[in-house]
Formats: sequence, structure tokens, C-alpha cells
Amino acid sequence: MSTIVRKLISTTNAAKPVAPYNQAVVADRTVYVSGCLGLDKDTMKLVPGGPTEQAEKALENLEAVLKAADSGVDKVVKNTVFLKDLNDFGAVNEVYKKVFNKDFPARSCFQVAKLPMDALVEIECIALTGSVKTETVQ
Repeated sequence: MSTIVRKLISTTNAAKPVAPYNQAVVADRTVYVSGCLGLDKDTMKLVPGGPTEQAEKALENLEAVLKAADSGVDKVVKNTVFLKDLNDFGAVNEVYKKVFNKDFPARSCFQVAKLPMDALVEIECIALTGSVKTETVQ
């Protein structure tokens, strides 16, 4: 039986984890990205503003982690978006669709009671690495 490699991903191009977890883990060709907050990677503080600004920064952090894992937004198969207030759904979608603008991945979005550091938005994903062909089935 062959051994599957489990790679722990860490990059200085995204905010560090705020608890005992890795930015991402790659198992075989699947990337599991931990929840990304709207944290400035240099100050480790939430960016000023509201859900739009935090979503922009969270997605920037997510993209940096994906890149470090030899992946990208074009290889994401599932996103999960956590919101402090579901009334921010529309504002966050406006930012989200600038990054995920075609061949959309599957996605769930939830309002939660509280996020780490009292953030307004957190985004995690599952993606692939290597060569990926996208086909649309109707």
C-alpha cells in the first residue's frame, strides 16, 4: 500500500493562525484551508471597516494560502462562509464574486453566534492541487 503524504502549509504571505492549527493541510491532492479572517498579516489585527473590508482581506489571505499549497481559486471545490450577521450576505457576495467569478465552487454560508477575534467574516475552503480540468454537466 502506498503512503499518502500529509503536508502542513504555512506562508508568511497570509495572516498566521490565531489558535493551534495550520493555515492549510494537503492530503494527497486535496487542500483543506482553515478559516481565514480579515486579519492584516503584519499587525495580526482585523482590518478597519466592516464586513466588506474584512471579506476582502479574508479572501486575500485565502488566496495566499492556496498559492502556498500549489493551488488557486480556480481549483476550489467548496467554500464555507461564516458571518456574524446574515444581513451582510449581499455585501460579502459583492466581494466574493470578484474573486470567484466563473466556474463557481460549491458553497455554504452560515450566520454564527461569534467568530474568533470578534470578526465579522470567516472563509474556509477545500481545493485541489495539480492539473485540474473543469467540466460542466447539465
